Amino acid sequence: MQSRLMWRCSIWFLFLSWDVPFILEGLRHEPLPLPLALGAATVVTGAVQAFQGNKVHRAAVDHYLGHAEAPRRGLITSGALCALSLALLAGLRVAHGIADPTLLLVVLYIMLPFGMTYCLLLPPRTFLWRFALLGIPVVAVFGPAGVPGAQLIGMAIGVALSGTYALLVSRCGAWTLSVMWESDRARETEARLAVAEERLRFGRDMHDVLGRNLAVIALKAELAVQLAQRGRPEAVAQMVEVQRIAQESQKEVREVVRGYREADLGVEIEGARGVLEAAGIGCEYSGPSEGLTVEVQSALGWVVREATTNVLRHGDARSVAIRLAVGGRTATLVVENDGLPERPNTTPGSGLAGLRERLSALGGTLEAGPAGEGLFRLTAEVPR
Repeated sequence: MQSRLMWRCSIWFLFLSWDVPFILEGLRHEPLPLPLALGAATVVTGAVQAFQGNKVHRAAVDHYLGHAEAPRRGLITSGALCALSLALLAGLRVAHGIADPTLLLVVLYIMLPFGMTYCLLLPPRTFLWRFALLGIPVVAVFGPAGVPGAQLIGMAIGVALSGTYALLVSRCGAWTLSVMWESDRARETEARLAVAEERLRFGRDMHDVLGRNLAVIALKAELAVQLAQRGRPEAVAQMVEVQRIAQESQKEVREVVRGYREADLGVEIEGARGVLEAAGIGCEYSGPSEGLTVEVQSALGWVVREATTNVLRHGDARSVAIRLAVGGRTATLVVENDGLPERPNTTPGSGLAGLRERLSALGGTLEAGPAGEGLFRLTAEVPR
């Protein structure tokens, strides 16, 4: 925003400080119909140049960042406006509607909106020598208008040097934006790689925990089958051993999962929205995205997960609303759906009971039940 604001303000600042004042100053001394008409046309064309320059410059920045094609038509329009402004200014010079000492600054303004866009479409060296060559048509336009030779040379040099100014103002800002974009892409790639690495780690942990135990269970179960077929009493001992190993494996898996991932509120909300919409159920979320501790986000993330599961398993909801309010010392999460069955089950499920235990460990509460005609509401409050 800062870069784009600087570019827009630069063009309009040059228009209001270099173009308008000097033309009006010249017209004050020559208030004749022809100079007035040429002066007004020059000012209007300069304003159109500023507007068109900002418009095509934005497209050129997008092209520089790799988000769009080069704005060739817009650049041609800017070049045509630049040529028209030079012709009108030369006519104003012939009509004695502008003083020679101020002519150079007006010419520089006329060239800059085109130059600030053109420099984004070419390599810097190519732009500099091409833009320097524009001094030739400037001399060709103002030579017949009676501008002295020394001043014509000054105009050509000024146009060539203004290319460097346009390059510094426009391309340096665009380069900064490109660095910021690349930094954002790098952070996104790093985050995706971190997620992929964590998934691989979790897969390795699960393999280490379950691989050996499942192999032992399979061998012992096969041995128990063979012993049972032979009527051997050792089959019972083998099945007892299978049961013990299975219970140990279950415990180890729980520990791995608990240490692997705590529920993240933002991820759970996005996941719930995707799952519900895939099932044809609308989902809307409102609430802040920051301001909660990791523990609170984890607890509320489990609430969203369990509420989504209940919506999919029970009732016939068409829409779900998730609202998060953070105020004072309490964070309140409300999940409401319109799929309350006609005869709701009053027996509390194990999932809600587990949520109450999880929230109570943080000093929070959980309420669930009907909330009006056909609505079911789940409300969780947790201290921040």
